[in-house]
Amino acid sequence: MLALFDRQMRRDMQSEGDGSRIERDGPVIRHVGASPQAWNAVVWSDLDETTADAAIAGEVRRFAEIGYPFEWKLYGYDRPADLGERLIAAGFVPDDEETLMIAAISDLELDVPLPDGVRIDRVTDPAGVELMASVSEQAFGENADWLRHRLLDQLANDPGNAYLFVAMAGDEPVSGARMDLYRNTAFAGLWGGGTVSAWRGKGIYRALVAERARIAAAQGYEYVQVDASDQSRPILERLGFAVLTSTTPYNKS
Repeated sequence: MLALFDRQMRRDMQSEGDGSRIERDGPVIRHVGASPQAWNAVVWSDLDETTADAAIAGEVRRFAEIGYPFEWKLYGYDRPADLGERLIAAGFVPDDEETLMIAAISDLELDVPLPDGVRIDRVTDPAGVELMASVSEQAFGENADWLRHRLLDQLANDPGNAYLFVAMAGDEPVSGARMDLYRNTAFAGLWGGGTVSAWRGKGIYRALVAERARIAAAQGYEYVQVDASDQSRPILERLGFAVLTSTTPYNKS
């Protein structure tokens, strides 16, 4: 499964269809978004101790030319083994380490009930984006302007792949999540999944996973993948997700 993920989602990665593009530059593959607020990242590399520093410097120069901040998305099996340390030495700032987890949709339990009075709404407009951003800020305790920009861009430029959801308790947004369907791959990506503290432990996160997995299966996808936090990892393991490796974004402004 990890080999399939590496090939389809990294080495053969396609652009997101919103004006973004893939650039292949020797041993490095980068995703360049349509704007500074979009996802800009090094997604794959094939480096060793003799080539890593020059490749890092080259990516810093390239994104400086483009004028966008970016991340180097580092996976636990990437080489050389000290690539993270080399990125830090070059001025990158690591975010929290997460766990790459993947499940075959056919193995998941998709009949997950919601608490009484809670429903899941599909987000299709700026008002819904604001609800999702509000939930994110409450759940994670940090500014979500980047999320607002990204979701508004997605609704405007790639609405066919804008699978955005907010769980509502009456008029109160209590959880939010999104999904990307990666064209010409077997994978759908589950992102977000933040629930406000008063509503945690009630099954809403699990219900949002199931809702998105059902939609992905109906579109012909076989697997769902998550970059899981320490908080969501045990929930996903109970649902049947497998741990594959770690992943850490190293950010450069």
